[in-house]
Amino acid sequence: MNRFALFATPLVALTLAACTTSGPATTFAQAPVIAPVIAGPTLASPAQTTQVALAQTSVANGFVDPAALALMTAKDSAEANSAQFYALQFGRPGAPRQWAGDKGATGTVAVGPYVRVNNLDCRDFTHTVKVAGADYVKKGTACREQTGNWTVVQGA
Repeated sequence: MNRFALFATPLVALTLAACTTSGPATTFAQAPVIAPVIAGPTLASPAQTTQVALAQTSVANGFVDPAALALMTAKDSAEANSAQFYALQFGRPGAPRQWAGDKGATGTVAVGPYVRVNNLDCRDFTHTVKVAGADYVKKGTACREQTGNWTVVQGA
């Protein structure tokens, strides 16, 4: 036996194990096909969560004096709503956020520091609206729900 015969035998055995023969043609066995992994539902980004919460937080739900709300246009309400939400969400205590609607309606929203109540973030707020030459002030406490929406839990 020559010395190359010892080394050639395992190589030939490995090569032949990967293929099958059927008659004169040689065919190769197909490797198993692996299906792609499909991920579960994706979580909303912080920007998406903020936009949804902004859309669902409304000044009509106790953030503005009802007498002022009756005099405000749709644009006034939209501007007041945006200012209210962003003041509660991101505002610094004592730094009022101003807004201006159409036809002279204006307002400011001032918030206090965050306070943790029943596992929710809450803040005191003061929303002042000037419309039709009169000032309307609404004070209260709002809490951020698990969904990100702000709701008035106590109004004065």
